[in-house]
Amino acid sequence: MRTGLWLALLAAGMAAASRAPQGGAVSLVRAPNGGIQPQAVADGRGVVHLLYFAGDPKHGDLFYVKSRDYGATWSSPLRVNSRPGAALAVGTIRGGQLAVGKNGRVHVAWNGSSATEAEGPMNPEAGRRGAPMLYSRLNDTGTAFEPERNLMTRTFGLDGGGAVAADAAGNVYVAWHGKSPGAAAGEAGRQVWVAVSHDEGKTFAPEHPAWNQPTGACACCGMAIFADSQGTVRALYRSATEGVHRDMYLLSSTDEGASFQARKLHEWEINACPMSSMELAEGGGQVAGAWETKGQVYFENLTASSAAPVSAPGEGKGRKHPRIAIGPNGETLMIWTEGTDWQRGGSLAWQLYDASGRPTGERGVAPGVPVWSFGAVTPKPGGFLIIY
Repeated sequence: MRTGLWLALLAAGMAAASRAPQGGAVSLVRAPNGGIQPQAVADGRGVVHLLYFAGDPKHGDLFYVKSRDYGATWSSPLRVNSRPGAALAVGTIRGGQLAVGKNGRVHVAWNGSSATEAEGPMNPEAGRRGAPMLYSRLNDTGTAFEPERNLMTRTFGLDGGGAVAADAAGNVYVAWHGKSPGAAAGEAGRQVWVAVSHDEGKTFAPEHPAWNQPTGACACCGMAIFADSQGTVRALYRSATEGVHRDMYLLSSTDEGASFQARKLHEWEINACPMSSMELAEGGGQVAGAWETKGQVYFENLTASSAAPVSAPGEGKGRKHPRIAIGPNGETLMIWTEGTDWQRGGSLAWQLYDASGRPTGERGVAPGVPVWSFGAVTPKPGGFLIIY
């Protein structure tokens, strides 16, 4: 998901926003070229980096654009995947993920479609090869993306979406949940795996398990990973303990992804796969995470020892895919979808919160979230930008 690389520059470049009164303005723009599943990062130079999906949901393409005027205009799109149709959007949570790393290099990871040339790993349980976890990065000149690579070397059973993070030191982290040979059957044998690069994504070490506790992982749920400005790497994933305990877990690493500590954030008992997604973001001196539980969406300041989950206002029913952005003054804007489901679009909603987590102003709503899609949000001078 989004990287903390540009936090210091973002704070400086948005000094005017930090002096602005509470209640920053919220502006909405559509993803360019009819794209869906936007992923956005605003860097400290005033550039918004955007990834989106276009084409057949079963085998389409990922495109990268950028804007220097907060969505008023966009650059010409660059296709990320070298093989046409190598990405997919079906299920909403298996699409492309974006991070911006050292020297502004863009990194993208996604679940490969059946059209990809990058061969997926053999799934011994199914007796056939499965989907690959693909990665690509912007080339040295910034003119094109390098051919995608499959990072799954020791694991199989990719289902829910993976994630990518990058930091200012040149470290890149790609994470997913899957299985290794000999693991327990079903979701109980799934766990989070992380592949780490220390050379800006040029090479990756083989994936290793982030945490060895047998929580399982919700097979058709996404996950998030984020590298903050202090070098801490955090990941969010949903467990599948005993098939019904689909709780939200936070993994944290202070040694560049070599090892992780874990904390349970929120419990949810449900004998089904909720196909949920989550996000991590940094700003205003904090790192926060957002997720869904029981049809309601929440966010929490993960750097405060006494913090608790903050919910969206009103009754939580059918709310999914929360995304958050934090302004320099600590204000948080959380956005989410309402009414979206399998092969069904819905509406977008949002709520602004002050630095203490109290809602300010009225909840906003906009119709027209396409099938398989959601929104993205970034800070901008004096407020926030929503892309959907």
